Amino acid sequence: MKIKKGDKVIVIAGADKGKTGIVQKAYPRLNRVVVEGVNVHKKHKKPTQANPEGAILDIFAPIHVSNVALVDPKTKKATRVGYEVIKGEKVRVSKASKSVIK
Repeated sequence: MKIKKGDKVIVIAGADKGKTGIVQKAYPRLNRVVVEGVNVHKKHKKPTQANPEGAILDIFAPIHVSNVALVDPKTKKATRVGYEVIKGEKVRVSKASKSVIK
């Protein structure tokens, strides 16, 4: 999986198409990522002694990694990711602008 925690991504398919956000968590075995502000669900919490009022929380649910694309640091558009060896170190590279990603 070429997208990691902390990457800025844009949603390219689904109900939240066009939204951008930071990857909060990645699940490589499931090929899913949790993106801040995308695929928001409501979770109702029952009242307890610690929280007598209860609450309705916003939960960011995971989406499939094929529905997001990395944002190119140069052009600020969606791009694919490749790998290159630079100075003996393997780094991620933007396919569109050939710029190194973090």
